[in-house]
Amino acid sequence: IHVDLQGTPFPFEPGQAIWLGAHGQPTRKPYSIASAPEDVEREGRLELLVGVDASGEPGPHLPLRPGTLVDIEGPIGRFTFPPVPTESRFLFIAGGTGISPLRSMLRHSVHVPHEAIGLMYSARLPEEFAYADEFRAMAEAGTIELRLTVTRDVEPGNWTGTRGRITRDDLLPLLHDGQTLCFVCGPPALVDEMPKVLQSLGVPRERVRTEEWG
Repeated sequence: IHVDLQGTPFPFEPGQAIWLGAHGQPTRKPYSIASAPEDVEREGRLELLVGVDASGEPGPHLPLRPGTLVDIEGPIGRFTFPPVPTESRFLFIAGGTGISPLRSMLRHSVHVPHEAIGLMYSARLPEEFAYADEFRAMAEAGTIELRLTVTRDVEPGNWTGTRGRITRDDLLPLLHDGQTLCFVCGPPALVDEMPKVLQSLGVPRERVRTEEWG
């Protein structure tokens, strides 16, 4: 969804989140900002990836109706892209809705001096990849290096890419050396496992930033 800021500046760091709910009611839920600061400054709106239930609604705290007035608190969170990174190679590893803060970081990272930007993204099913067309277009343009994998069984005709959980072999083509700054966001199992896999590939723990998300 897009939240129109109505001309109000909203400075934040790539990777941060907000508390969001419909105006006038007390319930708020946290959502990572999926747009980069540069996007928000240019467009005047926040982009959020909002999970919904079987009826297509996120819950009573946030009616999905165009024009709904909402309350925002934030920004919040310390899982952020550094203001002036000393590294020039970046790798983003996402699982499920963990792509939200990483998309913000990735879109920001193309504006800082860099040698390589990689994205490893896993989802349960092909249709659950968010921003897949955008990422594929960036990869085709040579802006990023991209690998996608699905973790559930699907019909062969519905997916021809990588299958299964993210492995050492999946990360190897995206990880140019131990100087790469890595960001991991997703389910707890992914966030627990990936730093160990990256360390086995020569990335020191201090170059791996993590956060559990959805």
